[in-house]
Amino acid sequence: MLNKLKALFSGDKKLPEKLSAEVEQHILKEGSDNQREQLAARKDVRPEVLYFLADDSSAAVRKQIAKNPATPQQADDKLKDDEDADVRTELARKIGRLVPGLEDEERAALRDKAISTLESLAQDQLPKVRAVIAEAIKSSDKVPKRIVDKLARDIEEIVCGPVLQYSPLLNDDDLREIIAAGASASALEAIANRSEVSEDVSGDIAASLEIPAIAALLTNKNAQIREDTLDQIIAQAETVEDLHKPVALRPQLSIRAMKRVAGFVASALVHAMMDQAGLEEEQAEDILDRVRDRLAGERLGQSEEAKLAKSALDYFQRGMLDDKFVIEQIEANNRELLVQCLAVMGDLTADTVRQIIHSKSGRAVTAMAWRCDLAMRTAYELQTKFALVPSAQLLVGKNGNKYPIDASELEWHLSYFLDQD
Repeated sequence: MLNKLKALFSGDKKLPEKLSAEVEQHILKEGSDNQREQLAARKDVRPEVLYFLADDSSAAVRKQIAKNPATPQQADDKLKDDEDADVRTELARKIGRLVPGLEDEERAALRDKAISTLESLAQDQLPKVRAVIAEAIKSSDKVPKRIVDKLARDIEEIVCGPVLQYSPLLNDDDLREIIAAGASASALEAIANRSEVSEDVSGDIAASLEIPAIAALLTNKNAQIREDTLDQIIAQAETVEDLHKPVALRPQLSIRAMKRVAGFVASALVHAMMDQAGLEEEQAEDILDRVRDRLAGERLGQSEEAKLAKSALDYFQRGMLDDKFVIEQIEANNRELLVQCLAVMGDLTADTVRQIIHSKSGRAVTAMAWRCDLAMRTAYELQTKFALVPSAQLLVGKNGNKYPIDASELEWHLSYFLDQD
């Protein structure tokens, strides 16, 4: 019999589908590391075999025991203090999945033991082990709150983040206490991204002055923000460009808030803000007038304008001035550079370009784009996001990307501005 077993398991052959007690015993005593690893991964072996393998000298074998859902809890209890981090990590992953499903009274004892192991792993010295637990239980309301509280206050982002963002067991008092204790920027951002954020919690996040967290709060459609909190954020956003887009695209801004935001964000963002809000024409025009007045007064010094004019000429000579380049400058809010580039492209003066941009005439802006050999789609972007042409004056492309008026009319619309040079 012994010779048969030795012949059957010589080398590292795959174990047969069914194993007798004798075969299991032989592998425990005489098997290779690979064979013991295969045995440790199986769910049909005797519990005492799996328990024995929890003390195996090979970390790869112990890792399979940690992963195996058939492993008895006494073995799991051993492995929670294993010297190998990968073993503890696999055990954390298994226990984290197991605990939320152990609810009924018949499994109360099993649940208590699993929770004890879970609690120990949640305090593991290695962040990656604690992070596995946090990820596994982040959305569960069936785990002890004390474990969630511990993980939520962890100093490591990969541990506290998932729990702070998703755990249904954390209430407003918990979140506000964590914020008041000096939560990190990443922890605040995780809270700001929760599926529901109350006005009180939003106020605390805004008071932190942490830009990524405030940006996340503004982007979160389910975050409730008081008007005075939003006023505070808008005041901060005036000098923080990273907040311009989030605050401009915040859903359901009041007209008052939009007017304030329009006072400092890029014209392309103003257009996006108004488009999202679906403003009536009169309300939109009031905001646009404010923006036009601001932009008209934003002129660089002569030396700066000269540098940009030189750059524009250089781009032109290198063949870089095309539709893509123009769109990129609109989106980047490089207004003065774009003015100089359009002047070079259309053989116009920069002042003529500015006059056309501030004219409120969709036809004039379109004519300028045509002269610069730009596509009609680009002309529309110039009208809406750069020149802020009123909706009633917009000129829309024909069949998508064709100019809707002929060359003679386009020339006529340009002639008014050229005659003033």
